[in-house]
Amino acid sequence: MPVILVEKQTPQVTLVTLNRPERRNALTVELMTELTAAIEEATADASQRVLILRGAGVAFCAGLDLKEAAEMDKAHASAEMVAKTLVALSQTRLITIAMVHRAAMAGGAGIMSACDFVIAAEGTKIGYPEVRRGLVAGLVMTFLRRQLRERDLRELLLTSEPIDAKRAQEIGLVNRVVPPNELENAAQTIAAAILKGAPGAVANSKRLIEELWSSSVAEDVALALRHHIQARESDEAKEGIAAFLEKRAPKWL
Repeated sequence: MPVILVEKQTPQVTLVTLNRPERRNALTVELMTELTAAIEEATADASQRVLILRGAGVAFCAGLDLKEAAEMDKAHASAEMVAKTLVALSQTRLITIAMVHRAAMAGGAGIMSACDFVIAAEGTKIGYPEVRRGLVAGLVMTFLRRQLRERDLRELLLTSEPIDAKRAQEIGLVNRVVPPNELENAAQTIAAAILKGAPGAVANSKRLIEELWSSSVAEDVALALRHHIQARESDEAKEGIAAFLEKRAPKWL
């Protein structure tokens, strides 16, 4: 079964679905590789202007597949693919809309944060539990520092407590919160509004928003990746991931 599904919803809108429902769409190297390829293919198609991202099954995305991440021969490849995926999402000329339901955690919340718009279903939980796994949410931080007040950023990352969709909207992490059965309609409403703008003007406006920052997303991600990999290789990460997989509390030194 393919881990990414791609379809043209309309002549100008591509719908991409994370398709590992049995694992709550946890991010593997394979999934992120295919997701990045789907983004690049849609970007290369001059007829496409909007990309909508959603998750199959009961949740949007549970985050990194920590079972795979615990394999030493895949740790670096996994971290680098997270970085590549986030850059691909943020740098595409397409306007990206995340349709988020039930849960967006860790890397899943990162993918959400890299999109231009986020529509969340009521009751969705969003969280960044990395420090509880001995990890550093550095790659995600690249986007959160652009979107949130510092106090909210510190609360999310340092306490690791998940928040609901309503609170996420209050702090600016999501654009709109709607009933679950209205999620797709809300995304389509935004897509339709985008398509009323001139293609070049919309794409150039998105690029200028990025260029007005003192450092680029790519530069920030490169810096964050170094911190992320350093944490991945630490004894704390080994214990934190093992504890998560074994469903027990970690034993911090």
